[in-house]
Amino acid sequence: MDSKNYAAKIGTLIQETRQNRGMTQAELAKALSTSQSAINRIEKGGQNISLDMLARISDVLSSQIVSVNQPGSINLKVEGGKPLSGRITAKTSKNAAVALLCASLLNRGTTTLRNVARIEEVNRIIEVLNSVGVKTRWFNGSDLEIIPPAKLKLAEMDVEAAKRTRSIIMFLGPLLHQYRTFEIPFAGGCSLGERTVEPHLDGLRPFGLEVETTTSRYKVSTSSLKPERAIVLSERGDTVTENVLMAAALNDGVTIIRNASPNYMVQDLCFYLEKLGVKIEGIGSTTLTVHGVRDINKNVEYAPAEDPIEVMSFIAAAIVTKSEITIERAPIEFLEIDLKFLENMGFEYELSDEYTALNGRTRLVDITTKISDLKASVDKIHPMPFPGLNIDNLPFFALVAASAKGRTMIHDWVYENRAIYLTELTKLNAKVELVDPHRLYIEGTTKWKPAEIITPPALRPAVVILLAMLAAPGTSILRNVYSINRGYEDLANRLNTLGAQITVIRDITE
Repeated sequence: MDSKNYAAKIGTLIQETRQNRGMTQAELAKALSTSQSAINRIEKGGQNISLDMLARISDVLSSQIVSVNQPGSINLKVEGGKPLSGRITAKTSKNAAVALLCASLLNRGTTTLRNVARIEEVNRIIEVLNSVGVKTRWFNGSDLEIIPPAKLKLAEMDVEAAKRTRSIIMFLGPLLHQYRTFEIPFAGGCSLGERTVEPHLDGLRPFGLEVETTTSRYKVSTSSLKPERAIVLSERGDTVTENVLMAAALNDGVTIIRNASPNYMVQDLCFYLEKLGVKIEGIGSTTLTVHGVRDINKNVEYAPAEDPIEVMSFIAAAIVTKSEITIERAPIEFLEIDLKFLENMGFEYELSDEYTALNGRTRLVDITTKISDLKASVDKIHPMPFPGLNIDNLPFFALVAASAKGRTMIHDWVYENRAIYLTELTKLNAKVELVDPHRLYIEGTTKWKPAEIITPPALRPAVVILLAMLAAPGTSILRNVYSINRGYEDLANRLNTLGAQITVIRDITE
């Protein structure tokens, strides 16, 4: 790499890290006893930077800017074995954010989303939206303005960004009423196994959707059909329900959806659609009656509710590190079953009085964890569609089981690969026995030891590994953490506010 390119890449990393800290160039310059113009030159790659200055900048920004390591990756160094304490606020839901971004395609007016999680999954969908002509603008830190064009340039879609997210499949519902033919790439995202898109296609066929599958994309053609009877979903999936909901929103008639998911992200989508003028009966149940409209052109604002999966992450962090922390703004309706499982294993906690999320609908509480002696679950732990134990929260129960006395079975019947990733906990000294691709036994209590691990290419197991490292005395390294950044905003530094010691190490690519 020539020195000019190196300086430019270093400058970009410094700029991104400074902005993530909410720091201006002037504030960074003051902390370094230099001028704002010098910082400006450094960030633009117009000034060579010494190793000493690089170290000082790293100290001020609390982030090791560069390390000699695997090219192109972002890594975490964890000094574990320390209890956590303090308060942390849950951010809004990743899964709601991506659904709302896709649903904004229904609206010819401007959509403003408040308090959106600034995560890689959101970034990928925004890149796709921008590539087809949608204008987006971040302001106030985490608010997002979305302005669609008169006509989308679907032929110019950013295929690489689209391939990196499963959420691209949720373009089908919003687009099928607006375009006779279009194409979208195959869905990507986490490596969790083969999940068929047939439930999506089956749920959308009553609206006239037909799909031809090629080697890399779906070629879609549509006709103006109206569902003649209730649509019964073949699986109670969250994204399947959302796709059919979005199709129903622009069907100017009544659509009944049975076996619908009533999960948190689906409810957020329903609340947003209501703001667009779509009437929906049965929100929170498995039968939705949607009174759609022919056209939507409204300037609306909406704030998605907080993320129950992130809350469960922090509960698991408290359990594995034997800590008392308070997690603020927890959407209790979507955590009650999970907490019941934890109670049965001996987990103790306190709840605040309930209050309401910014969307005016979702019930929130603050959860204070207590140091608890856990025992293995008597029954196997397995997820179910809401209101059962959340599918996305199941991996955190592997961490809980490793912290409990006795032997627990975890049964992940949804994904055939995810349980395999949890065997990485053995590198940190957990006793994990893989029975088959869906089931594993975990025996505690674990005496955690540090390790160096490459991050699994699946979001929740990746976070489980990071949280286990917090409990392991000594230095652990977690390499290439993109999969964590897909679903969590600034997780390492937020855990550091609770007393964790995690250093972010970014690498320069050739």
